Amino acid sequence: MVKHYRPPGKKKEGNAAKFVIRSQALKQLQISLPLFRKLCILKGVTPREPKKKFKGTHQTYYHVKDIAFLHHEPLVEIHRAIRVHERKIKKAEAKKNHERANRLREKTPKPKIDRIIRQRYPRFVDALGELDDCLTMVHLFAALPASESKKIEVESVHKCRRLAHEWQAFISRTHKLRKTFVSVKGIYYQAEVEGQTITWLTPHSLQQVVSDDVDIITMLNFLQLYEPLLSFVNFRLYHSINLKYPPILDPRLESLAADLYALSRYVSGNTRLSVVNSEALQSESEKIETKQNEAETGTEKSELRLAQLQHQLPSNEPGALMHLVEEVTGEDEEDQDTKECKKLFKNMKFFLSREVPRESLLFVIPAFGGIVSWEGQGAPFGESDQSITHQIVDRESQGHRFLSREYIQPQWVYDCVNARIILPTENYLVGRIPPPHLSPFIDYDEEGAYIPDYAKTIKHLQAAARKEVLFLPGVGKEDLEDPQSLLVEGVIDRAEANDAARRKQKMMILEQQYHDDLKKELQGVTHTSAGSKETSTGVVPTGESTTNVQENEDDMGKLMMSRKKRKLLEAMQISNKRKQAQHDLIKQRKKKIEEAQSQRS
Repeated sequence: MVKHYRPPGKKKEGNAAKFVIRSQALKQLQISLPLFRKLCILKGVTPREPKKKFKGTHQTYYHVKDIAFLHHEPLVEIHRAIRVHERKIKKAEAKKNHERANRLREKTPKPKIDRIIRQRYPRFVDALGELDDCLTMVHLFAALPASESKKIEVESVHKCRRLAHEWQAFISRTHKLRKTFVSVKGIYYQAEVEGQTITWLTPHSLQQVVSDDVDIITMLNFLQLYEPLLSFVNFRLYHSINLKYPPILDPRLESLAADLYALSRYVSGNTRLSVVNSEALQSESEKIETKQNEAETGTEKSELRLAQLQHQLPSNEPGALMHLVEEVTGEDEEDQDTKECKKLFKNMKFFLSREVPRESLLFVIPAFGGIVSWEGQGAPFGESDQSITHQIVDRESQGHRFLSREYIQPQWVYDCVNARIILPTENYLVGRIPPPHLSPFIDYDEEGAYIPDYAKTIKHLQAAARKEVLFLPGVGKEDLEDPQSLLVEGVIDRAEANDAARRKQKMMILEQQYHDDLKKELQGVTHTSAGSKETSTGVVPTGESTTNVQENEDDMGKLMMSRKKRKLLEAMQISNKRKQAQHDLIKQRKKKIEEAQSQRS
């Protein structure tokens, strides 16, 4: 067949009409490659993969509509104006007119990202759903050192640090934190805000070194979008709990690098005051309404309502009013997870030694209802406070000890948070090797998943806290179903044990009859009508023949399946074999480690 000839100038068809390569897009937009990359990051434009790459597999393709979307973007004109302004500054500096250069530098136009954020995230839930990478990037730049060669400005680092602390203060005050995990990369956190699960990574509080292999320019382009996005989110969240944004910090605490504690104290104090004021205004309005109803209708219901309000909210006792607000505020709006997290470290006071990760523990402990202090100036209480229940130490030995408190390692806090129970402190004491730090993001209840020994221990502790009965190590289901063992353990009384024993005996008889009938059917034995005579029509199969019969039955079952179901079954079998091989490998490694430890001892 002769190939279709398209005369020059005729409209393109197929993929050639829908997609363009990057060089063609740059010619259409008349911008440089760095500016094109920046616009794609800000507007959310990503490369596409056409079915047929008409310009070769080494090219990057974009959709025509995406390029048209960028063509009408006002940021293109703003960056062109910035380029013209930079030329004027360069010309003034070349003429050594420094006054004009400084004046032009102050009047440099700055692009605004507010409109782009409203376009990309029309709803607040959309912004929360895309907050994972934003929080990770902001926390990363909050820990990076400022560098002129890397174009990391001091103002940008301070702004990222302030935004990160504002976010952590809100999560800690509203008790929205759910999981945390300490890894080599950093510390993972997971929170649940307005039904959205948000997971982010924060680096360790160590000296960060920026490598030359990292593309800092691209990361700064992302940061230009993420900084105003997180500012808008914090503004909305702070106003949802009746707080003014941005918060005003205590200059003394800010100078002592206790920003998170200052923010948390501001949030907790102002939320209570705002709730008190709103409750007082509401009570006054309700009193006025009830008085009007009294004058108009004179019913007894309004008098009773007024008496109840006066009894519940005494105007002459602000302490009682504050106590009432602290107990009642937000109880109906909180879900079950928030209530559990709020009471995990209740009535516990922690003191942090100087070697522990202070910022992380200052964020985690108050999020679960605990009170925390540290070693240094600006702390709420000192180390000699007798009401301290736990002191967190990360060293081999502790010299001076108080008998009224426990000295534990930081891992105990994170494991308690993930398990949602207060774990025993014997394994986490100072100088001991702590148990393995298990990831809360792995589902051990999944079918075929490898369950570590410490995960089983935590599961039994959780069941004991919920007053449930689980299988103990070395005890099977049949042992727990035995009425006599349950009677000995005190789970049931004697009458229930006798009834359960009779029911179990009856079920065992019926089960034995069923197995006997099934065995006779496999052997080919037929029953007479009277059931007294049996005639054998076949030979009793041996063990090898029964396995062969089962394999043949499996093969016949596969043949009876459709092709789609057969492929699905084979994929499931391959997946199960891989999981089993991985489990065997883990068990072999565990066995080798135990043998090495036994040889050392």
